[in-house]
Amino acid sequence: MDPTIDEFWVDNPWDIVGAGFNLSNHERQRFYMNLAGTGFVDLSYLSGADAEGDGRSVVGADFRNNGSIDLIVRKVGGGAVTLYENRLLDAGHKRHYLHVSLRGRTSNRLGIGARLTAYAKGRQIVRELYPLNSYMSQMPNQVHFGLADADSVDRLTIRWPSGQVQELTNIRADRHIVVEEGKEGNAAVETVIPGKTIAP
Repeated sequence: MDPTIDEFWVDNPWDIVGAGFNLSNHERQRFYMNLAGTGFVDLSYLSGADAEGDGRSVVGADFRNNGSIDLIVRKVGGGAVTLYENRLLDAGHKRHYLHVSLRGRTSNRLGIGARLTAYAKGRQIVRELYPLNSYMSQMPNQVHFGLADADSVDRLTIRWPSGQVQELTNIRADRHIVVEEGKEGNAAVETVIPGKTIAP
């Protein structure tokens, strides 16, 4: 540690980097896979994540618009921003998904705080819309449902922050939809076309 540059505690490590110093202690990055809640296995080397760098910010999102969640990692002390692609789909492990964005009318405009429940092939999947913040980063303002082999959502229930409950039925999978608060049934759904900007 270098006490002359407040390396032990600093509000913003990038200030130290901006002054020409390097904060990285070359700690190796790790990647662990959850084994269905029974433990974890270290896949750092196999995934390519086993690299030197002081990773401080990570964002998980579908950056390639193919239904799989990728990761972007930014390191303090220099080095490129790194995109780790989820290549399970590329390897033939096709799974269905649904991305949902919200447009509040009575609730806040982005629907932050909403609780969404998807029912698909006998499964109930619950998500809450709170875009998580990592260090100097933020997740996209959308909900991702992994649907396994279900090619549609039988029913999607949205409990908005306003208290209003909205229900949609028979939603085709493998797409990104925007749901508007207060509209009736599937008339509330707009499909997002890749590359098209969603109006705020």
